[in-house]
Amino acid sequence: MDEALLRSLTPSVLAVLVRRGADFAAAEDAVQEALLEAVRVWPADPPRDAKGWLITVAWRKFLDALRADAARRRREDLVDEEPAPGPASAEDDTLRLYFLCAHPSLTPSSAVALTLRAVGGLTTRQIAQAYLVPEATMAQRISRAKRTVSDVRLDRPGDVATVLRVLYLVFNEGYSGDVDLAAEAIRLTRQLAAAVDHPEVAGLLALMLLHHARRAARTAPDGSLVPLAEQDRSRWDTRLIAEGVVILQAALARDRLGEFQAQAAIAALHADAPTAEETDCVQIVEWYDELTRLTDSPVVRLNRAVAVGEADGPRAGLTALAELDASLPRHAAVAAYLHERDGDLATAARLYAEAAHKAPNLAERDHLTRQAARLNARRCR
Repeated sequence: MDEALLRSLTPSVLAVLVRRGADFAAAEDAVQEALLEAVRVWPADPPRDAKGWLITVAWRKFLDALRADAARRRREDLVDEEPAPGPASAEDDTLRLYFLCAHPSLTPSSAVALTLRAVGGLTTRQIAQAYLVPEATMAQRISRAKRTVSDVRLDRPGDVATVLRVLYLVFNEGYSGDVDLAAEAIRLTRQLAAAVDHPEVAGLLALMLLHHARRAARTAPDGSLVPLAEQDRSRWDTRLIAEGVVILQAALARDRLGEFQAQAAIAALHADAPTAEETDCVQIVEWYDELTRLTDSPVVRLNRAVAVGEADGPRAGLTALAELDASLPRHAAVAAYLHERDGDLATAARLYAEAAHKAPNLAERDHLTRQAARLNARRCR
């Protein structure tokens, strides 16, 4: 196999697909799949026209992906915006595909990345943001996963923990990102909960329902973000909150605590408070301590710093924040909020502007920009 030849042909094949109408990201994925096919086929049956072979296979891969994406979107159009309460009667092919992509031959992180890309419909950029790694790093991880499974039969399902991680990330992207996948993630998690007796499955379902219950209040009529403390709680879906709390209580009663149950407990405390001021922040910090013990995640520690700032005052929150890497996503936004609470408007305005520059989506960037402008206006009075 002449790897140098493959590398030299890649740019021209990619250019042909783009000229034919493929967007760059889809064309890149199709070319990568064609290269993998070449590695598998050419040693035994080398083509006479290598470039022509790659163009033909890559274009076929692109069309296959286009048809698969259209089919996925048609499935999503059939899902109601608000998920209906109660367990689903049976799992469907989509959930089964999640399990098959979580193949035992892959590491959990690679299985999650591959499933999000192949089934969840997320872009490499979106997956990289979820994992806090550069896009190039995630692209390599996905490519390695594709190579690993290219010669194996997808007939051995992966474990529940990997599928839960995929569903959680799909829901988060649907809840806060550019693609609406939240309802589909809830639908599949309902099916999983009906099929698998596992407290963390119940914990994840409860977490999704409690977050989804606040969805209508998260944006203003003009599309701008509304922070949790400022949301109109009369717009929260009390039916989903009640269902989520019941599911969570049953899961916690089994005394097998996991990270999704802990996150759901935090969401339930927010949902239970009549006003932001009446939120039991002390208990929320205690749950964050449990979550930190379970995950040791820097994102969890960042959220804990906010909770500490609410429970013990902004300076305590800033002290907790100082222990974290300042390059962590949304670190600047949290620092801005805590400095504003502490009365340092100049620092807060500067940090809001910095956070806006790093924001992962337009809605968040606009919100942070308005926060910076608001504080600068106050300082000029």
